[in-house]
Amino acid sequence: MKKVLIPVTNHATLGETDQENGTYAPELTHAVHVFIENGVEYDIASINGGKAPIYGTDIDGDKINESILNDKAFQNRINNTIPVEHLNIESYDAIFYPGGFGLLSDLATNEDFAKLSAVHYENGGILGAVCHGPAGFLPITLSSGEKLLASKSVTGFTREEEIDYGTINDIPFLLEESLTRIAGRYSKVQPWGEFVIEDGRVITGQNPGSAHAVGQAIVKQLSQ
Repeated sequence: MKKVLIPVTNHATLGETDQENGTYAPELTHAVHVFIENGVEYDIASINGGKAPIYGTDIDGDKINESILNDKAFQNRINNTIPVEHLNIESYDAIFYPGGFGLLSDLATNEDFAKLSAVHYENGGILGAVCHGPAGFLPITLSSGEKLLASKSVTGFTREEEIDYGTINDIPFLLEESLTRIAGRYSKVQPWGEFVIEDGRVITGQNPGSAHAVGQAIVKQLSQ
């Protein structure tokens, strides 16, 4: 049975503000829903382990988000995330980074997950991310010394979407700018439109509405 590792943030606020934050639940739950539907196992991990902060848990009309959040197996995983130091990366077939603003303050610079992700990728594994999740790819350096994204085409949360969401002045850094500087190519569509890029085994989605499609792309590659 295939298994996906899901790294999530331990950072519970939007940047240095006191606004509650963490991982944006729909980006996690919609992908997990796809994994479950396709018989794919998953673990949730974080830098420190333990209960992970999430937000966006009360979105009206999002039945998938509601059902996964109420799933006992999911609750157990999100409330008892595996510390990065306890992971055996060889146990996983893919890694999926959901978004939310929290990871801009920890996973975006964390070397422990970056090293595991580099080993995973160089061993033939799949790397997926959505919205702010591609920030987790920024510190990944391959054994050649080259950045993972240096030759990759990617997408991620846009400047326009930050402005629309009202977070442009509070984020630790602008993801679009960082991806544009580091990646081989950064692309985007109109704000809030579903958009996914598959560049080999690197899969990225632009915004929350792209989480389902990123999950599907990961499952598709896992079945090949």
